[in-house]
Amino acid sequence: MGEREREHVRVAVIGSGFGGLGAAVRLRREGITDFVVLERAGSVGGTWRDNSYPGCACDVPSHLYSFSFAPNPDWPRTFSGQEHIRAYLEHVADTFRLRPHIRLDTEVKRMAWDAERLCWDIDTSSGSLSADLVVSATGPLSDPKVPDIPGLESFPGKVFHSARWDHDYDLRGKRVAMVGTGASAIQIVPSIQPQVSRLTLFQRTPPWVMPRMDRAISEAERWLHRQLPFTSQLRRGLLWGIRELQVQAFTKRPNELGFVEQLAKRNMARAIKDPALRAKLTPDYRIGCKRILLSSAYYPAIARPNVDVVASGLAEVRGSTLVAADGSEAEVDAIVFGTGFHVTDMPIADRVVGADGRTLAETWQGGMEALRGASAAGFPNWMTIIGPNTGLGNSSMILMIESQLNYLADFVRQLDVLGRRVALDARPEAVRGWNDRVQERMKRTVWNTGGCTSWYLDASGRNTTIWPGTTAEFRRATRRVDLAEYDVLRPPAAGREEKQDTAKAEVDA
Repeated sequence: MGEREREHVRVAVIGSGFGGLGAAVRLRREGITDFVVLERAGSVGGTWRDNSYPGCACDVPSHLYSFSFAPNPDWPRTFSGQEHIRAYLEHVADTFRLRPHIRLDTEVKRMAWDAERLCWDIDTSSGSLSADLVVSATGPLSDPKVPDIPGLESFPGKVFHSARWDHDYDLRGKRVAMVGTGASAIQIVPSIQPQVSRLTLFQRTPPWVMPRMDRAISEAERWLHRQLPFTSQLRRGLLWGIRELQVQAFTKRPNELGFVEQLAKRNMARAIKDPALRAKLTPDYRIGCKRILLSSAYYPAIARPNVDVVASGLAEVRGSTLVAADGSEAEVDAIVFGTGFHVTDMPIADRVVGADGRTLAETWQGGMEALRGASAAGFPNWMTIIGPNTGLGNSSMILMIESQLNYLADFVRQLDVLGRRVALDARPEAVRGWNDRVQERMKRTVWNTGGCTSWYLDASGRNTTIWPGTTAEFRRATRRVDLAEYDVLRPPAAGREEKQDTAKAEVDA
């Protein structure tokens, strides 16, 4: 057995996207250097490494989509492209000296809680190690979901998911099918439309699309942000405040979103002149029920003569013929799936074995739930970043990640106060109470009442993804760890010694 296989660290962080790198920075700032970041890929970046499809960009303004502790005055555009966000994450890894802690090409295969030693035993593709605390930052947008389509395995052409783009395959002059109309698809469609001979869009549900007010950030603006950092902070604060004010309409007064629907319809009408095509592209659910998509190029691309919109999902593949649920057919050379990710059934949950021998996936069989979006009952000293009900429908996830990093920092402090040989396990009643309050608030939100089926909902129709409040509310809720919500675990031997000492004291008395 090699040295690394016998290694023990205080903290193991899984994943090196925003959540993982953020956790690593926060650990260093707390004075903790005995940690590793386990990354299954060959470089850092998470979803911004994996998603490199044509046109890939963020739909949150650049100055809000970055860490508050690592501002970037040199964002080139108001909405950054994938390459700039990935470069930013590489910069964070270098600036905060994280490279020595990062282990690339190291996929976690299994982790199990050892109740005797109060630590996690972790098996990876590069060997084994153990850790006192595990921070799972694999993210919900990390494992692509491809639907089970009859006949797909016999398709003679090229097939790939948007998050696994094949850059060696030349789409020029090809007949291409785009399956799905989510956030990735509306960026891919206008990017590849001018290259392909024919583009067939399989649309199961049309999205609401608003203009993307993107522009280059001038050199003068960047100079100002470099010389006067408070101007960048002010810009970030304004972007944050606007989105905080929008939350009420999403969470408490969905009917107020009708005005936004009218704006979206006008946006569509400007580019789509054909009434029949407009009818296909007009959603029948309340705007905001699914994520509102931002693009100024999507509708103009769809209106081009080499694009066909099939208002139905892909049902079957017969050789090179794709058959929609409505019976329409299309001959294609390549299929691109923009069909999302395993969000409510995260694959990492199958690899985490808790105190009772059950996996996290088995524990979450009735739906994901975690105390303050971080701790699951029966999984001591295990925390997740971007956990259940921490997602957002209108703002930056970096805000939520930083709130969870605050919670992580206090979690570590509490362990130090209690003594290093302890563990904290979320009490089932605390997890249940938190989740019940979240689900009660969720009932009147647009995500639950808007009349759509979205990836926010799990198989039973519960919204286990979105946070039904403001980011400020979540920041307050995760500022401190409440020990009353946790059971304090100590090694069994220590527990027996304490009982013996107590019994001896009683006899002596």
